[in-house]
Amino acid sequence: MAATQEKPETGLISGPGMLLVWLYGVMVVGAVSRSIVQISTEFEHAPLAYSLSALAGVVYGFITYSLVRGGEKARKAALVCCAAELAGVLVVGTWTLIEPSAFPDATVWSEYGMGYLFIPVLLPITAMYWLRKSKSAPR
Repeated sequence: MAATQEKPETGLISGPGMLLVWLYGVMVVGAVSRSIVQISTEFEHAPLAYSLSALAGVVYGFITYSLVRGGEKARKAALVCCAAELAGVLVVGTWTLIEPSAFPDATVWSEYGMGYLFIPVLLPITAMYWLRKSKSAPR
């Protein structure tokens, strides 16, 4: 029997990738728990803001899963989600500055994530850099 050679998986959670997984995991917990409480107790107060926070939590969860899963398909999926996340942060962040009355309460992405120490705007940029670098890294 001939041994089949498998392509090695991309090490997305080695080195700085492990820090990204940890940070995204923290953001999942923060965004999802916050949105669950807000949606279940005061949804009518700011439905758009609370729904966007829930969406952010789902996006963070998918990116975390993709980083842990590893492999080329997961890397590409995480890269697309990070780009979408960054677009969301920039759109919502700008929207909250231009038209604050549209958001009676803050979202995770309000004012570019100021309530979360700007992690929501810095994390996708860092993750996209790491994901691009991990593709070209020797395996």
